[in-house]
Amino acid sequence: MNENNILGVILAGGKSKRFGQDKSEVKLGDKTLLEHTLHKIKSKFSKIIIVSNSKILKDYTIIKDCIDGQLGPLVGVLSAMKYIKKNNFSYNWVATFPCDTPFFDIYIIEEFFKVSKLNDSLLYFVKSKEKRHNIFGLWSLKLIETLEKDIIQNNYRKVEKWANKVGVKIINAPYDGADPFFNINTQEDLIEAEKILKNQKHD
Repeated sequence: MNENNILGVILAGGKSKRFGQDKSEVKLGDKTLLEHTLHKIKSKFSKIIIVSNSKILKDYTIIKDCIDGQLGPLVGVLSAMKYIKKNNFSYNWVATFPCDTPFFDIYIIEEFFKVSKLNDSLLYFVKSKEKRHNIFGLWSLKLIETLEKDIIQNNYRKVEKWANKVGVKIINAPYDGADPFFNINTQEDLIEAEKILKNQKHD
């Protein structure tokens, strides 16, 4: 099922300082990290864009940050919202996914679809076992002006701090076994992810 009022967005514009190279292009098994995320979400949205400062895939729309300086995920979200406005698309929501968390359960996308119809919040984040995952988010386009002002005028950079300011509701994502929100920040994390992937293939 596709939800035509939600734009799927992969945030792949990070500096990857701890990893030492662009994580989105790093291979895990037979796919890059970016391809793992695309593979999971591509059937769920009528359109997907990638926010990245490099041309990494030719078959998808890639946009750059609307503000130079690699200022973090908030700018990536704002860039996606501005892309919608610029092209007069009818999307009311932006669903964001990181490019470095390849094992997430796609059921959270169905949860995004459900809460988008509730109109009881302008922002939703996924949470599992007391940890909030601020890049797995559903953001209303109604936040665009507040977000832009807070980035440019009020110097907001951290998603956590900004979300707490504007108000955010939680989508719970319980799990057993390996953490589906394991994210790859270092070369050591990649080695661990390879072990997780191998175990999944054997299950």
